Amino acid sequence: MTVKILSPQWGHEHLPLTSFLDRIRAAGYDGIDTWVPEDPSDKRLLFDYLDRHGMCWVAHQHRAEGATFQAFRESFAANLSLCAEGAPLLINSHTGRDYFPLEQLIALVDIAGEFTGRTGIPVLHETHRGRMGYSPQAAATLFSLRRDLCITADFSHWVCVTESMLEHFDYTLTEAIRRSRHIHARVGFEQGPQVPDPRASRWGYAVNHFLGWWDRIVETNAGNRIPILPITTEFGPPPYMAVTEPGGLPVFDQFELNTYMLHLLRSRYSMYR
Repeated sequence: MTVKILSPQWGHEHLPLTSFLDRIRAAGYDGIDTWVPEDPSDKRLLFDYLDRHGMCWVAHQHRAEGATFQAFRESFAANLSLCAEGAPLLINSHTGRDYFPLEQLIALVDIAGEFTGRTGIPVLHETHRGRMGYSPQAAATLFSLRRDLCITADFSHWVCVTESMLEHFDYTLTEAIRRSRHIHARVGFEQGPQVPDPRASRWGYAVNHFLGWWDRIVETNAGNRIPILPITTEFGPPPYMAVTEPGGLPVFDQFELNTYMLHLLRSRYSMYR
């Protein structure tokens, strides 16, 4: 198994695409976690650049919408098809809404499963607030109904939603780890989805919890002979990041934090290069 470490484009949308791709390649990233550009020229630029430099990518589905469930379901299916362009390693999906009835969520999971069966591109459902897998309790119900449902593990949302380090969710956490095929490597804490600075000793307890969970995901995927496990360093911009008052300026440099995580993870999982 190979671990590929990806940079998010989130937080850097203001930069020219080529400049950002040059920056992450120079920093040592293996690829990018992003959405399919709406502009056709940017789409060609992205796919050509990745192909030319042997970089990989994860497509991000977050645009599905609709005033009715029928409209949302059609939008979801259409956006999965859009994400299939450019041969991504997988599609990371913000699936549904946390208030959708269970039968509607299962319908979306089944659409994604059919899509994967037809295209060979895995669709992973991110454990994200406001979405289908927003909490371990919600995920546990879905896990019980669909054996093949796989996830992008972003446990920063779960620690925030449950105001815990998941001490009371051992069974569901173990099941989530078994189903994880992609990691969003952001460290959360009991009152928020992002610690201000993962380098600071005061947040060491949270970093160590997350590293332990990520270690288990890496070991599980290696044991299952999964060819590639992508990990996205996903510390985000404001409002995830703290800002100064007055002024509203970011307290830290987002790219610097993610580059720190890149080197931490590269060293930790060096045997999977």
